[in-house]
This record gives sequence, C-alpha cells and structure tokens, in this order.
Amino acid sequence: MARLLIGITVFALLAMSAQPTSYSDSIRAWQAHRDEGLRAPDSWLTLVGLFWLKQGDNTIGAASSNDFVLPSHSAPEHVGKLHLAGDKIEFIPATADLGAPRTLRYDGEKPSVVKAGSVSFFIIKRGDQFAVRAKDSESPVLKHFTGMQYFPINPAFHFEATLIPDVKKIPISNVLGKTEEEESPGFVEFTYAGKQYRLRPIYEGKGAQKTLYFLFKDLTNATSTYQAGRMLNTPLPKDGKVDLDFNRSYNPPCTFTPYATCPLPPKENRLDLAVEAGEKRYGSGHAEFPDVTR
Repeated sequence: MARLLIGITVFALLAMSAQPTSYSDSIRAWQAHRDEGLRAPDSWLTLVGLFWLKQGDNTIGAASSNDFVLPSHSAPEHVGKLHLAGDKIEFIPATADLGAPRTLRYDGEKPSVVKAGSVSFFIIKRGDQFAVRAKDSESPVLKHFTGMQYFPINPAFHFEATLIPDVKKIPISNVLGKTEEEESPGFVEFTYAGKQYRLRPIYEGKGAQKTLYFLFKDLTNATSTYQAGRMLNTPLPKDGKVDLDFNRSYNPPCTFTPYATCPLPPKENRLDLAVEAGEKRYGSGHAEFPDVTR
C-alpha cells in the first residue's frame, strides 16, 4: 500500500517533539512543519490527475486527443506515450527535448519521474493495475491553499497507551474499492473520561522511520473533521507503551484532491468519541469515496 504523508517524512513528523521546550511548542512546531510540507512544489496539493493504463500504447499530453489529458496551461500538447507490456512500462517521448525512450520504475520509494513543463508524472501500482499519477507545481489548489485549521491544543488527548499484542494481517480498503492485507501488531488501548477505547494500527515506513499508522474515524467526522476519517503516526511501542497523541492527527490527501488513493479506517477504528484534537476539515472536504476514475 502506498503511504500518504503529505510532503513530509514520518521521521520529521515525529522528530518535532524532540526540539521545542514545551508540549504546546512541540505541537505548534509540528503544525508549522506540516504546513511547510503541504506548500511544497511536489506536495499532494499539486496532484492533478490519476490515469489508469491499458495494455499497449497510452498517449499523454495537454491536447484533448490524448488518452490522458494533462492541464493545458502547464504541459505540451503531446508529451509522448506510455507503452504497457505486461508489467513493463516504457515512456516514448514525443520530442527530443523530453529525453530518450526509457523504462519507468514504479517499485520502491523513488519511482521514475517524467517532467514536462510544470507537470511531472510517475507510475503507481494498485493491486494488479498500473496508473499514471500527475502533479503540477503550478496547481491552482496549491496556489489557493489557505492553510489548515486545528482544534485548540489539548493535552487531554495525549495518551500513554498500551499495546495489546494480537499480531495478524487485517484488510485495509481504499477509496477505489480495492483491499490489501496489512500487518497489525495488535490493539492500542487508552482511557478517556473513565472509558476504555481501542484502535488497531498497521505499520508505515521502514527501518528507523517505521511507525505505527492509525486510520481512524470518530464523532467529529460528521461536523468538523474530514468525513472519511483522519490519520495519525506514532513511534513504535516501547516497553509495551505507545505515545498516542491525537493533537498530531491529520487529514488524508483525499481531503484536498479527488486523485489520491487513500486507505480507509478499518471497522475496529470507529471511535464512539469526539476527538476534538488535531486537524479540522479543510474547506468542505471531498466525498468519502471521491471519483478517482477520471
């Protein structure tokens, strides 16, 4: 499953707490770093297209005659074609200034990127399907970004939670209706207002950047937070304890763009609790299952 932190690494998100001098300072620093990442020229706010490849030739460019049409103000009319043969994808540029034909990588953290004007695109794989994900550093969504709104910082939503081991793979569905099995270490249990709650995390990242990754819904989704839920990363458990801080919860990319393939919270992670901490909904938010098939 592709991970979704927006223009900012897991390590940077978690490291914010080590530098400031107070808890409130650490949250404000996290918010500032989050804002910086969202405003980056390759953030999720620059996403302008998600195009599913068919076997054989797939043309791409700004002209309407292309199979996949890029923003007309940002890209050449004809960028080239992507030839899909089995699981091999070759890019054949329309003009020499766009480079030579080459095979595009899609595995790993650094896929091959093709640049054309202010647009760049690369290949992603979801299940057994391939798609082109296009970004535009001149995206109107990025230009008109007004910043995130947050609930007041509330230490009552910062918990020393307990890991209840129950290692197994669980199904995680995404907005495309596809499901992948993800490893979960168990439940993370915390107590709020005298009542116990549980969430089941999966993993995100590798090596030193590996974290617990929570996809959750709560009672605020109906009013003040993103309808499909929010996300939260924590350090890995230490001595059976988890530093669970909802003041660091954030919106998935689908709140900004209909072209992301966001995972959805598993059924275990629907809290009968209003988590009034972390990021609020941005604007009106997109529908829970946005149309990403365009």
